[in-house]
Amino acid sequence: MEEYLSSAEQLIGKRTPGEIVHDDAVVAGLEMGLPIELALTRAAEQHPSEKLLWNSTNISDIAAHYDHIRGHMEILQKLSKIR
Repeated sequence: MEEYLSSAEQLIGKRTPGEIVHDDAVVAGLEMGLPIELALTRAAEQHPSEKLLWNSTNISDIAAHYDHIRGHMEILQKLSKIR
């Protein structure tokens, strides 16, 4: 588990508590079936200090980043059940 967490931190990067809460809000929106743009907008309303600036040029990269975070969160949930 420690090995996974270390590699995940390298891919996701270190995040502040505020960034984690914002990311969790984006992921929650995605899990509700919202498109990435709406998930980002809602998260920004809840956590304006962590608002991400996006446009048609970078939205696919942002979406890929949140897909990775979403997968990471699923893995952590499964690992916590094993421990």
